[in-house]
Amino acid sequence: MDFIKRHGHIVLGLFIAFVFVQSLFFKFTDSPETIYIFEGKLDPWAASLGFKGLFARGGLFSAYVIGSFELIASIAVLVGSFVPRLRIVQGLGALLGLGVISGAIFFHLFTPLGVSVQNTDGTSDGGVLFTMACGVWVCSLILIILRRHLLLGLLGKKQPMMA
Repeated sequence: MDFIKRHGHIVLGLFIAFVFVQSLFFKFTDSPETIYIFEGKLDPWAASLGFKGLFARGGLFSAYVIGSFELIASIAVLVGSFVPRLRIVQGLGALLGLGVISGAIFFHLFTPLGVSVQNTDGTSDGGVLFTMACGVWVCSLILIILRRHLLLGLLGKKQPMMA
């Protein structure tokens, strides 16, 4: 139990960074899987709602934009994990991570993308992407709760620190 109290935030941060960073290769190299998800599934769905190009390469929610936010969140969560005086950065990274991954979960649940993503070769990922997204969501939320006193301090609100 002492290990979890002292190092649990590091484990949470490492998981978040692992999931985000391992996906960056796909997002930043125009991999077929990423093109299929963003331009083959999400962009046609957005176009059907009148938002053509939203997920395309130059779009507001392109793989490059999402990947950049995931990279920033990963760096922030890791820096805050290993530099005690920068714990607030971990909380901010967790907030950013929660925002990004909430979007990912939304698009898995409410668009043709689905929970079990079909790969470009026709096989299914078996829900792995969705499951990892849910894991990042939970880890981010826990870090936000752990760092809430620091985050609320940015708003000028005081909250008693837990022992």
